Amino acid sequence: MARTILTVLGVAAALLGVIYQLHFKPILTTFGWGRVIEELGNKDCKVIPELQACEKIVLHQPSGVLYLACSTPQSRSQWTPVLLKLNASGRSQEDYVATYDPQNSRITRLTVSGLPQGLSLHGMDVVPSASNHKELFVYLVNHQPFVDKDPQKFGANSTIEIFKTKIGGSTLTHLHTVHSPVILTPNDVVGSPDGKSFYFTNDAGAKTGLMRRLNFILRTPVTSVGYCHVEEGCKLATPKIHDANGITSVNDTFYVANSVKASVTVLERQTDNSLVLTDVIPTKRVIDNLSIDQDGMVWAGALSDVITFFTKHISNPSTPVASSALRISLNTGPGVFYGHKFKVEKVFEDGGKIASGITSAVHDVKRGRLFLHGLASPHLAVCKL
Repeated sequence: MARTILTVLGVAAALLGVIYQLHFKPILTTFGWGRVIEELGNKDCKVIPELQACEKIVLHQPSGVLYLACSTPQSRSQWTPVLLKLNASGRSQEDYVATYDPQNSRITRLTVSGLPQGLSLHGMDVVPSASNHKELFVYLVNHQPFVDKDPQKFGANSTIEIFKTKIGGSTLTHLHTVHSPVILTPNDVVGSPDGKSFYFTNDAGAKTGLMRRLNFILRTPVTSVGYCHVEEGCKLATPKIHDANGITSVNDTFYVANSVKASVTVLERQTDNSLVLTDVIPTKRVIDNLSIDQDGMVWAGALSDVITFFTKHISNPSTPVASSALRISLNTGPGVFYGHKFKVEKVFEDGGKIASGITSAVHDVKRGRLFLHGLASPHLAVCKL
């Protein structure tokens, strides 16, 4: 009997070892377990403490003005549906969209006009209008709580809000609220220049519950990208992908950050507005929002130390957490002959003093600036490249 028990225990230990090596060790490595932080690109930077907890930033390239979707660091620990922080009473009542002009350091909080409900901000996009070169469309992920449902059981009543503004303007005029069962757990959005249609990511397969937690642990591909038109409705553009998070596009090519999977999925738009997988780019670290600069390079805000981010930074945003920025481009070197179509470079890394817990990295090619901000970050970081 003793020999049988020892045999069973030995087999169980071996199986656990295999599971750890194949499943959990790669996750811990991706999360930064044992990672040595290399300070890079952080010597010529300044911080803007007036702008805090701006999860998504978008550059208006012609003017050099940055748009930011901001909250307060303290409220992120109470109300952040993507992290299952669902204490609605602790959410910020003052979320706002701001602009920052680096030329004169001017910060403008945009006034909202015509929106019947409040804002609880997450992802964002700012798109020049196709019909008026002085006009911009602003697309916002809005995580308001349900009026008559318990957020702990039902999650957030998430919508996509569409506004218009003028270049240099200080007012956001509300155009549309888009609500649909397809907009389940929206994380980020890519808008269109018509002011009526957009793509977005769902970062989970359920708003709350045990399966949501299990899907995260088991790394099940239950996230998705959706497409909506305000007159035609919403549909899934590509279902069942891994860890969909930030999204960006150029022409008909879309890039989706697969956060825990540590990769970027490349998708091509079809005539029916569905998206077809063409490539997967490994990044070797957890990434969040994506942006594309004027040269066509994809930039990713990355967390070098995810463990500290989750265990300390969110509950106490003053806790520094190491962050990095990655640049992704087509590979023109010898590696392309070995199937390495894309090149991933770490351009910035910091222990958290300059850029702490970043979720967005945006590059201004013309002016040589790198902008960095995060979900609960205490300030905007601006670095010269």
